[in-house]
Amino acid sequence: MTKPRVVIVGAGFAGYHAAKTLSRLARDRAEIVLLNSTDYFLYLPLLPEVAAGVIEPTRISVPLAGTLDGVRVVIGEADRVDLQNRWVGFTQPEGDRGRLAYDRLVLAVGSVNKLLPIPGVTEYAHGFRGLPEALFLHDHVVRQIELAEQAQDPAEQQARATFVVVGAGYTGTEVAAHGQLFTDELVAQRPRLSVRPRWMLLDVAPRVLPELDQRMSVTADRVLRRRGVDVRMGTSVAEATADGVRLTDGEYVPTCSLVWCVGVRPDPFVADLGLRTEKGRLVVDEFLTVPGFPEVYACGDAAAVPDLARPGEVCAMTAQHAQRQGKLVAHNIAASYGQGRRRPYKHHDLGWVVDLGGRDAAANPLKLSLSGLPAKAVTRGYHLLAMPANRARVGADWMLDAALPRPAVQLGLVPANAVPLESSSPEIAMHRP
Repeated sequence: MTKPRVVIVGAGFAGYHAAKTLSRLARDRAEIVLLNSTDYFLYLPLLPEVAAGVIEPTRISVPLAGTLDGVRVVIGEADRVDLQNRWVGFTQPEGDRGRLAYDRLVLAVGSVNKLLPIPGVTEYAHGFRGLPEALFLHDHVVRQIELAEQAQDPAEQQARATFVVVGAGYTGTEVAAHGQLFTDELVAQRPRLSVRPRWMLLDVAPRVLPELDQRMSVTADRVLRRRGVDVRMGTSVAEATADGVRLTDGEYVPTCSLVWCVGVRPDPFVADLGLRTEKGRLVVDEFLTVPGFPEVYACGDAAAVPDLARPGEVCAMTAQHAQRQGKLVAHNIAASYGQGRRRPYKHHDLGWVVDLGGRDAAANPLKLSLSGLPAKAVTRGYHLLAMPANRARVGADWMLDAALPRPAVQLGLVPANAVPLESSSPEIAMHRP
C-alpha cells in the first residue's frame, strides 16, 4: 500500500517544527517531504550577533539533513500550487523544474522585508531577514570603518561612521545595540581614527520595542542611550540618497549605511494561490486548515491564524507563534489519518527576551521583568533551549567572544547587489552580473 505523502513548503520556524514533529508522529507510516530554498533552518533571533561578529554564521544554520530523521528534503523554490490536482511546482537551484504530488500540504513560506513607498529606500537600503543580509552588513560595517580611517575629510569620516537603522522593533533594536558595541571595538583597534561611530535608531512609534512590555522598552531605551545610540522616536526616513537620508523632521543625515528593519510582510507566494487572504496572509481556521481545502494547512507568518485569546484578531508574526503552529499542524495532520484528535490553536504568552549585546538584555519570563545579567542569563538560556542543534557551538562562540577580541575582517563574499531590499527570497543571495 502506498504511503500518504505530506509536502511541507518552507523550513522556517513553522515548517521545520512541523516536519520534525510529524516525522516523530508518523513513524514511517507517511512520506514526509520538505521543500525549501536552502538546505538549512535559520535560527533568526541570533542573526544580529552574526552581523556583529559574535557568532559564526554556520552556528545558526541548522542542517535539514541529519536533524530531520525520516524527512525527505528537496531543495527548490516553490512557485506554483495546483490545488485541484494536488501538486506543488518548484524550481531547483540550477533552473530545473519539478513537481511534488501531495495528499496533505503545509504552506509555511514565512515572510520577507516589509516595503514602504519612500523615495530611494528600495535603491539604497538593505534589509535584515536572511543570512546573506547579515553577512553583507558585517562586511559593510567593517568596510565603512576602514574607509573612515583612510578618509582625509572629517565630514566623510563621520558619514562613513554613521549607521542608520529604521525600525525599533525586536530586530532593529538588537541590530543597533550590537552594532554600537561592534563599531566601538573596531575603532579601538584603529587609534588613527578619532571619530566615534554613530548609530541612529528611528521609528514612528512612541517608544522602542512598541510591541513588547513597557518595562522591556524602558530597559532597552536606557541601554541604547547609555551606549550613545541616537534614539529618535516619532521619526523616520522621508528620502534616501546615495550620500545620506532626509528624516521626516527635515534633518539631513550624511551616511553610507541604511539598515531597513521596519518589519515583515507575508511571502508574496501566497497571494498567487487564488485563495482568500487577510493583509497578505492566507486565511485559515483555528485548526490551521484552509477553508474549502481540508487537505491544505498553513502556519507561520504567511497564515492569518485566528487568535482565540483575542477574538476578532489574528496571531502576530513571531517565531514563537510559528514554532507552536508548526507543531500543531503536525498533530492535526496525524489526526486527519485517525491518530489522535485535532486541536485548535491556542497559545499562552511565556514572555519575551531581547539581547542587547555585552552584559545587557531585557526579559520578562512568566511576566517577571528582568534586566542586566539576570536577563542575559535567561535570554541565552532561552536561545540554547529553542535551538534544535548547534547549542555547544553557539555556547563556545559566546565564551570566546567574552574572553577574546573579535576578528573583524571583511571577506567580500556577499556584494551589495546580491541582497536587494526588494527580494522575495532574502535567504538567498542573488547572482547578478
